[in-house]
Amino acid sequence: MTKITLIGAGGKMGCRLTDNFLKCPQYTLDYLEVSPQGVENLKQRGVSVSNQKEAVPVSDVVILAVPDVAIGAISDEIIPQMKPGSLVMTLDPAAPLDGVIHHRDDLGYVIAHPCHPSIFNWEPTEKAFRDFYGGISAKQSIVVALMHGIEAHYQLGEKVAQDMYGPIKDTHRITLEQMAILEPAMVETLAQTCMEVVKEGYDRIVQLGVPEAAARDFVLGHLRIQIAVLFKEVNGTFSDAAYKISKRAKPLLFKENWTKIFDMDDIREQVKDITKK
Repeated sequence: MTKITLIGAGGKMGCRLTDNFLKCPQYTLDYLEVSPQGVENLKQRGVSVSNQKEAVPVSDVVILAVPDVAIGAISDEIIPQMKPGSLVMTLDPAAPLDGVIHHRDDLGYVIAHPCHPSIFNWEPTEKAFRDFYGGISAKQSIVVALMHGIEAHYQLGEKVAQDMYGPIKDTHRITLEQMAILEPAMVETLAQTCMEVVKEGYDRIVQLGVPEAAARDFVLGHLRIQIAVLFKEVNGTFSDAAYKISKRAKPLLFKENWTKIFDMDDIREQVKDITKK
């Protein structure tokens, strides 16, 4: 039976993983948490905190479910205690790409990140959001990368990831660098920033007197159609007028060289901003 130690088990992400692991009798779990609120979160789930010095050295897998700004120091403390041949799992590519994760040649390192339930899974958006941060029921895909180790490390990491993020639609095997292109570059640096600007525009038109309910229905409805058309979830095109106005607007809203955010040198700078305190 695979023995897992979950570091940061009582945090936001840790609680979500804990909830799923409690449904997985194929694993033996030790839960580690130091914050009072985190310990209380685990207590509410009927989970007791384990002893780090007893749990880590006998674990097959150690999952670092801790903030990016703290993961380097925590890995320096935890990883030297791990047994040879065991597996380190992280949940985000930023710290591994930035080189702040403690490295040992005799360990495997796997990064696994959720794609989150698609807006086109035909489930209400609010339900999909609650599912991800609570007990998930909507299926989601995941991306998994082997940063260091052998194929057996990847296979173990993939299986654990499928169970801790389940239920799973698809599992995509990619590289660490490709995962960093997806996040932070694509979904945070680009997509979240664009959505923040859209929200600022929404706030502005409400200030200009457009009824808020009308603005909300109009903007969110059009966003759903625009995304569906652009990502070919439906067969269709925009009007000639819509294409004309987007062509006019793009140079006003974006710098000519904005795609440099996908260059690896720029991505490395992005992850440094994430991992630094």
